[in-house]
Amino acid sequence: MGVIFTFPGQGAQRAGMLAALPDSDAVCEAKAEAEAVLGRKCAEMDTAEALADTETVQLALTIAGVASARHLQAEGAAPQAVMGLSIGAWPAAVVAGTIDYGDALKRVARRGALMRDAFPRGYGMSAVLGLAEAQVRALVQDVQGEGHIVYVGNVNSDQQIVVAGRDDALARMDTLATQAGASRVARLDMAVPSHCVLLDDSADALADTAPPSLFGTPKLAYFSANARRRLWRAGDVRDDLIYNMARNVYWAAAARIAHESGFTLAVEMPPARVLTRLHPAMDSGGEAVAVVDAGWHNAAALIRRAASSDD
Repeated sequence: MGVIFTFPGQGAQRAGMLAALPDSDAVCEAKAEAEAVLGRKCAEMDTAEALADTETVQLALTIAGVASARHLQAEGAAPQAVMGLSIGAWPAAVVAGTIDYGDALKRVARRGALMRDAFPRGYGMSAVLGLAEAQVRALVQDVQGEGHIVYVGNVNSDQQIVVAGRDDALARMDTLATQAGASRVARLDMAVPSHCVLLDDSADALADTAPPSLFGTPKLAYFSANARRRLWRAGDVRDDLIYNMARNVYWAAAARIAHESGFTLAVEMPPARVLTRLHPAMDSGGEAVAVVDAGWHNAAALIRRAASSDD
């Protein structure tokens, strides 16, 4: 049973998530390194007010992901594969050894600033639950036809589709999706319209700050939730990290592919359980757990047990 660490994206954040991490050497070192690179204290990035800023929340999620993975690795509970949703792909790439932690933090800061500055207000994302992808895409076309700015962003599961766009478009989508039978339409804790063409220019600008020399071949299996496959080459991972902000996410489909590749224990890094809840049902055996539910000790034990079963 191979182990894959999964890393949540923006919207999963909560105040105090960095303070809630274990007080271990691995975590303290990851926080200290981030503070040295960024010139900011982790405690200052860990408040509700700070996490309302796109740049800060992306940095905090990156720090939480790397620190959590390093803590488990220090406990003898290491993954063989990684996959992240949106900003979660960056800590995943660090854990996979594709990019240095400090280099990643600098690019994440730039990523968040570009996204925030492109859409400082009036935009966001909403999750449509209970409708299939084709139904939501048809509704998006209808709303676009009315002159609104909205796109499909995430296909998180067969019945959870996230749309991105301007506030008026999201309100119109809420109305039409509810009329079409959606069980719920929920505005996400997102201040920017991610995973659609609205962020093409921001992604291009990020590419200018991330030369190919920063990226190496992954030392662990790296799965892309956008490309829906394993990426083997440094250049492909670079492309995935830079441009995932402007590309659709297909979480459930990518999770199925990772599972079918032999990585059947998916362990979600703090602060969330959202990816665990999105994990699709599999025909063959496997398990998806979140550290926030299992606890650090039990999560580490599950990972070590999975590793020993492969020996």
